Amino acid sequence: MNILLWVLQILTALMYGASGVMKVFMFDKISHDVPSFGALPRQAWTTLGIVELVCVIGLIVPGAFHWQPQLTILAAAVLAVESLVFVGVHVRYHETSSIIMSAVLGLFMVFIAYGRLALSPFA
Repeated sequence: MNILLWVLQILTALMYGASGVMKVFMFDKISHDVPSFGALPRQAWTTLGIVELVCVIGLIVPGAFHWQPQLTILAAAVLAVESLVFVGVHVRYHETSSIIMSAVLGLFMVFIAYGRLALSPFA
């Protein structure tokens, strides 16, 4: 179970890391192609991108350094809530592939949070 959780943590960290970088550093370039980016002001997207990048660190660093393991659970929970919000935004704009991606990532985050809380906590 520990290996599965680590694989999911690393893969989702890469996904959220890319998403955070795009929201923070490439917003102008990609916002023209994504209608749902009009749902919130740019500052909100930048803030969400920064939250994603901080949570990416929280998914990996606490377990890797055996330091404050509850931060991994918190990071996964924050990303799960964010994914739920994004599902709502994408539903409003009828972006089916983004709905599916956000829902799947959100479910992974719920599984990681539960897994690190109950199934295979960091020692």
